[in-house]
Amino acid sequence: MPLVWYTLRRLAQAVVVVFIVTVVVFLMLHSLPGGPARGILGAEATPQQIADFNHAQGLDKPLTTQYAIWIGQLLRGDLGRSYSLNATVSSLIAERLPKTLVLTLLSALLGLVVAVPLGLLQAARRNRLSDYLATAVTFVLFSTPLFFFGLVMIIVFSQTLPWLPAQAPQGQTLASVFADPAALVLPVLTGAAPLVAVFGRYMRSSALDNLARDYVRTARAKGTPFRRILSRHVLRNSATPLITMLGYQIPVMFGGALVVEQLFNYPGMGLLFWNAAQSSDFPVLLGCILVISIATVAGSLLADLAHSLIDPRTKAARS
Repeated sequence: MPLVWYTLRRLAQAVVVVFIVTVVVFLMLHSLPGGPARGILGAEATPQQIADFNHAQGLDKPLTTQYAIWIGQLLRGDLGRSYSLNATVSSLIAERLPKTLVLTLLSALLGLVVAVPLGLLQAARRNRLSDYLATAVTFVLFSTPLFFFGLVMIIVFSQTLPWLPAQAPQGQTLASVFADPAALVLPVLTGAAPLVAVFGRYMRSSALDNLARDYVRTARAKGTPFRRILSRHVLRNSATPLITMLGYQIPVMFGGALVVEQLFNYPGMGLLFWNAAQSSDFPVLLGCILVISIATVAGSLLADLAHSLIDPRTKAARS
């Protein structure tokens, strides 16, 4: 029963957070100079053309009225219509979001597969050459801007060594995306690089903390092989906090997807957001931010629930 009330309370908080985000983003977008009319009609548009566009789209109404209209449409499941693409925002997101999910999930999976054993190895071989080398690599990955790392990957593996295509799959469906797996390699590697750095350092720190616990000393005193201690006990206890951390990394992963998709011309929601920002396509921007906000609060909630189920010690804090 405490879990049910905790979940309901977190859902109520999530609704409030998403509402606040929509208000802030709506006000920020409408405070940008130029407005969508200039971005859609171009720099040569006359004042009369801009006024006609604003009137047709309801942009000449007070902000409170515009927001109330948008919220009313949202409650009916209508995210509006793109100014520049002549399509509903819902259809655009439904087409692009699965591709972004594929990219982010593959990047996160690869990041975890590399980071967890890497961090565990560093903790087991603390202050040795392998630890120093891995630390140097993770620091480089963490401090390198994502767009620069992606450019380096393109130069090395697509131009200098023409092994992989520089452009991501261009299909309109998930089947066409998976039909060209070689084109997914560079985008996935680029998206996974910062996750390896973050999760690897976190895993190392968590594993070092567990290696200093009494249960490890007791197991070693009983003659349990160190390799078994790492795989049976330290790995599970150290990796559990990564679940919560992964939930909080959702907005970071979506932000990274925006850069990766623009860099590799990957037709996902990040590229849709980027193009909409170039033309001040407000309905598309609001729809994308709404989806990211919901994904962020949902990821945080699911991470907390999963952590509470895995670690019974959190039950007291939950109640």
